[in-house]
Amino acid sequence: MNSEKFTLPSFAKINWRLKVAGRREDGFHELCTLFQTVSLADEIDFEPADETVLTCRDPAVPVDGRNLILRAAELLRNEFGVRAGARIHLEKRIPAPGGLGGGSSNAAVALLGLARLWKLGINFEKLVELGSRLGSDVPFFLYGGTAAGFGRGTKILPVRDVRHESMVIVTPAVEVSTAEAFIRLEAPYLTKEGAKSILKICQIEAESFDLHQSELKNDFEKSVFRCEPEIERVKQRLLEAGADQALLSGSGASVFAIFDKEETRQATLKALDNETNWRKFAVATISREEYRAALNQCSSLLPISF
Repeated sequence: MNSEKFTLPSFAKINWRLKVAGRREDGFHELCTLFQTVSLADEIDFEPADETVLTCRDPAVPVDGRNLILRAAELLRNEFGVRAGARIHLEKRIPAPGGLGGGSSNAAVALLGLARLWKLGINFEKLVELGSRLGSDVPFFLYGGTAAGFGRGTKILPVRDVRHESMVIVTPAVEVSTAEAFIRLEAPYLTKEGAKSILKICQIEAESFDLHQSELKNDFEKSVFRCEPEIERVKQRLLEAGADQALLSGSGASVFAIFDKEETRQATLKALDNETNWRKFAVATISREEYRAALNQCSSLLPISF
């Protein structure tokens, strides 16, 4: 049996933009989003074993079939007839749920890590297809950096990387149901032609995005803030503390902010010390190149370039 043990990072994401254009004929929502990996990350250890077992010190994280890491393992086992097992340990740092894609990131990294551990002959396109079966955000985490997401969010288009060092993420002790967030939007139905038109517009906007000139926008903010005013208070405090811009990530509850000066970021983190029910993180963007370098142990499974 392969005796190798290795560790991979599992990065969080934010959404520079998130537009819900409407409900499609298949019942899913047509999304147009601009994803960004950031430096906040979990760590996942992989080592061979007779059975597949997941451990995590965080009691709030399920370690049974509800966890996307084990669902990814089961998917690979079924697709490739794998009989080997794996001992997997998750060191959890990304708040969940929080709109930061932690579970989806874990699933994508599990696909990569287990494909390496089990020495599977799998190409990148197959990994993306399997990822889309696990969740809408999973395919993005096989790319990293800055990328547009279309359709259910599973169609990924890498674009020019956005780079910014001085950022903060704040996650209040509030849980937001993604399903409920979609329901509250009351999005209209779309025709196939309408979806194609939106796709073209979103692609143009994603390719021309400039952090310092483009507006940050998330369609979930209005309905989420109405139901959870504590999340809106997070955004307001960040703006009052000197953030250039702040925005809800995903369907929440995390809010991220960008700062033009490191001194302002540090002062903001200090000012938020009295908010004992808020988790806060100093982060920076992670480019596609940096993302690939961090996952270099699985580089053979990733394209040389996108």
